[in-house]
This record gives sequence, structure tokens and C-alpha cells, in this order.
Amino acid sequence: MHIIVCIKSVVVDAPRGKIVRTADKCTLNPFDRPALEVALQLKETHGGSVTVLSMGPPTAEASLREALAAGADRAVLLCDPALAGSDTLATATALRTGIDYLAPFDLLLFGTRTSDSDTGQVGPQTAVLLDLPLITGTVKIDGTSDCLTVERKVDGFLEIYEVDLPAALTIHPTAAAPRDPALGSIGVAFDEMPVETITIKQLGIDPSLVGEAGSPTRVLSMKPVKKERACQWIEGAPAVQADALVRQLVDTGLIG
Repeated sequence: MHIIVCIKSVVVDAPRGKIVRTADKCTLNPFDRPALEVALQLKETHGGSVTVLSMGPPTAEASLREALAAGADRAVLLCDPALAGSDTLATATALRTGIDYLAPFDLLLFGTRTSDSDTGQVGPQTAVLLDLPLITGTVKIDGTSDCLTVERKVDGFLEIYEVDLPAALTIHPTAAAPRDPALGSIGVAFDEMPVETITIKQLGIDPSLVGEAGSPTRVLSMKPVKKERACQWIEGAPAVQADALVRQLVDTGLIG
């Protein structure tokens, strides 16, 4: 079984304008860690290999090496100045081509979202571009290397699906507790294992489809928002408190 896990190196600090992804400000997306762990557990059960794929600047290599230290077999970085400013659609377009480059594969895994943009769109968009069956919010996987039984948790409900491979899944954060790599594995991953770097020219990607040129959405500005909060006590019997609270919510327009 060949499993591809798409991961992202995310910005740790809240940006104050244009995002500059330096090594000291980035880390492996925490929502991608359970997806990687699921892939490693499936590899242990069914055999095969795990490839991690990321799109980003050279600093994203550190996150790929973290994945190698955890047990991934191959790491590939899609890195090109033309990719700067990509929104979720342009990112999915680039990843789709990168995944085709790594084919054949049996399973494509994503985290549910990223901690720096929090859209949850890239996994589903990439699956649609690849014309793959997609199950989101996966919490448990059983089955064979040809067909999987997948449990999905959404809105308080648990749904069970059977899906033929190849397929794409987004992994719920509670699906697996990420393992801690051994110190020896970290040393090998950072000192000895290769990270392959590929460009859009190598993949034949049209520059007009990625980066700012291929992004239908634009971030016009970013600024921190300060929320002024105050605690107000409503006194009286429970019925009196409830009535006063409802009247206050109606007066402020929060409820009709």
C-alpha cells in the first residue's frame, strides 16, 4: 500500500501583514500529525510505504524531516517562487499535479484543516481535482488494501462507509495520537535522509494556474482584533434572571 500524506509547515505567530515563512516562525501543522500517524499505522498493518508531500518555501523542509523521523519513507517538497500567494484552489491545483507525479498510490490523507488559515478546503478540493472518492472527518479505518471501512464523525453523528481504493480521506484530530520520534531517528532524518525538491516547470504546471495569478481570492489586509469584554451579573430568582437575559438579548439585536 502506497500512502501519500499532504502536510503543511504553518506559521506559529499571528501575521502582521505579509506572511514571511522563516524557520523560527514555522512548524508542522498540528492537524497533520494525526493524519501522518494514521498512515504509519496502516503501513505497519498492510505493509507498503508512506510519502509526505508539502508545498512551500525551503523552510518547509524541516516539517518534512519531522515526518521522516516519525517513520515516513519519502519526502517531497513542491517549491517554486511562482507558488507564492496561492489560495486554497491554487494550492490544490499544485498538489494535484504533485500527487500525479508520485502516482501510483492507494490512499491520500490530509489533516482536517491548518492552524494558520483554518479553511479545511485544500483536502476536499484536491480530491475533487483528482476525481477521487472523499471521506472527511475520519476517526477510524479498517479493512484490506483494496477496500476500507471508514468511520466518520460529524455534527455529533458517527457514519460508517465502505470505500474502494484509491481514495482520499481527511483525518479527524482525535483519530490517532501522534508518536514521538526516537532521538536516533531524528538525527538520521535531519542528517542523512533526502528531501526531494520539485518545481512547477518539472511538473509542467501552467504558472497562470498557481500563485497569485491562479488565486480567485485575495487577502487585502490583516490586523489583530481586540475584543472588549465585561462581566455583568443578573440578580434575582431564576425566572427573573431568564426574563432579564432574554430582554437584554432582544434589545441588543442578538435574537429576534
